Amino acid sequence: MNIDELAFFDNRPNEFEMYELLLDRLSELGCEYSIKVQKTQISLSNRYMFACFSFARVKKKAELPPHYLVVTFGLNYPKESERIAVCTEAARNRWTHHVVIGSTSEIDDELLGWLRKAYEFSNKK
Repeated sequence: MNIDELAFFDNRPNEFEMYELLLDRLSELGCEYSIKVQKTQISLSNRYMFACFSFARVKKKAELPPHYLVVTFGLNYPKESERIAVCTEAARNRWTHHVVIGSTSEIDDELLGWLRKAYEFSNKK
């Protein structure tokens, strides 16, 4: 963990815990990536960016949990699930998905499977 990552989560210990677990689980899946911390998001890239984490408001405020992290990933098809808050076609054959997680218990096999597919898709482009 570098100082920029820690600063991104300043005063957000619950969100930092979710982020740490996501990185740990991605590493367990064999995903190798670089991390880029920006003002509004943290991006993960292999050949290209495949996922990012932010505090973007992708739902109405009343629909968001008190502590949340938005997990964004790209696939070459639209994934349908009640868990996906927003899905848009960012470019031809590139769909961006936003999932809001409110606790570490939501970091499950389904979410990690989507991230793994995004990782593989990014490596193929």
